[in-house]
Amino acid sequence: MKHTLSVLVEDEAGVLTRIAALFARRGFNIESLAVGTGEQGDVSRVTMVVNGNDQVIEQIVKQLYKLINVLKVQDITEIPCVERELMLVKVNATSSTRSEIVELAQIFRSRVVDVADDSLILEVVGDPGKMVAFAQVLQKFGIREIARTGKIALTRESGVNTEFLRLLETKL
Repeated sequence: MKHTLSVLVEDEAGVLTRIAALFARRGFNIESLAVGTGEQGDVSRVTMVVNGNDQVIEQIVKQLYKLINVLKVQDITEIPCVERELMLVKVNATSSTRSEIVELAQIFRSRVVDVADDSLILEVVGDPGKMVAFAQVLQKFGIREIARTGKIALTRESGVNTEFLRLLETKL
C-alpha cells in the first residue's frame, strides 16, 4: 500500500541526503518526493510517498526519528488531507488538433503556458489521479515530454474527508 509521509526537518545542508540514504540502506523506494520551506523559515516540509505495509511504515517512521535534523514525522495516509501535484506536459499540436487540445485543457482546468508552431506546453494542478487521466487523454496527440512534481499535502483542519465528499456527490 502507498503511504504519504509528512516530515518536518531543520533546513540544513545534507538533510535530504541523509533521508535518501536511510531509504537506500533499507532497500525502500521513495515513489514521490517534494521538499519546500515550511511555515517557519528554518524548517522544511518533506512530503514523500512510499510503498509498504503498516509494519514497514512504522519502521521507516522510527528510523526517520533517529536522524538528527528530523523534527516530526506523520503518516497522513488515512488522515483527511488536501493533496496536490503539478504536471507540465509538452504535447504535439498541429493547427488541426490545437483547438481540441485547448478544449481538453479547459475540461481538466489546466493552462496553456507555452505555444509553438507544432506543440503546446500545458500546466495542470490536482490530485495524482487527475494527472494520470490528463496524460492518458493527451496520448493520442503524442506526448513529447512530461515533468511532474511529487505529491504535496496538508492535513485538513476541518477533518472533512475528500473521499467521503466524492462518494456523496456520486449518490446525489
